[in-house]
Amino acid sequence: MLKNIVIIGSAGALGNALTTQISLSHPDAVIHAFSRKESLAKTHNISTHVMDYGSETSIESAAILASQDGPIDLVIIATGILHDGELTPEKSLKDLSAEKLQYFFTANTVLPAIVAKYFTPYLNKIEPSIFAVLSARAGSISDNGLGGWYSYRASKAALNMIIKNVSIEVGRRNKKAIIVGLHPGTVDSHLTEPFKKNIPEDQLFTPDYSALKLLEVLFDLTPKNSGNFFAWDGEEIDP
Repeated sequence: MLKNIVIIGSAGALGNALTTQISLSHPDAVIHAFSRKESLAKTHNISTHVMDYGSETSIESAAILASQDGPIDLVIIATGILHDGELTPEKSLKDLSAEKLQYFFTANTVLPAIVAKYFTPYLNKIEPSIFAVLSARAGSISDNGLGGWYSYRASKAALNMIIKNVSIEVGRRNKKAIIVGLHPGTVDSHLTEPFKKNIPEDQLFTPDYSALKLLEVLFDLTPKNSGNFFAWDGEEIDP
């Protein structure tokens, strides 16, 4: 039974949907919803908090706060960027810049790694616990047949390595921990707004649908699955 849950990135479309769905399915759990700005309505079991994603001190304080009521049973990191103003995925090498690489890596790789540093020590060691990070199929090296999107692909590939490393280290001291990456599919959100015209309608998911499918996958995992990367439909993806 999940008693203490953490969602990081709860203000985004998918993070919001995940928070809402978990609140409904686990009404007796305490849910700590972290975002850069408090935007979720507080309910009987959702506590909203502000986290400065660029501050390691803020992340450490968030982990301490979330663990005050007991060990953490589930952490979901639902943050990440694909574009931001003029910073868009590269179509070719000539579009690549150090600025883009640093920006994408900071958001997509560094933040989840620092969150793992401070939150995984508080994972439940008596019952199975989950630390899940939203990654992307685009970060799979073996699945890359199109090229392009250098910064985004590389930052997600690096994230997948972070997840694998964390699963190995945490698994040595916490045999109940499940550390995984998740591919949510293509979700109708701000993240995908510039690219929706190229996506078939049946491949563009609502946030609620993606959230429900991801939770089905998560709650079917065991510690044997730790370190792996799963799509919204349960398919295991080779990083």
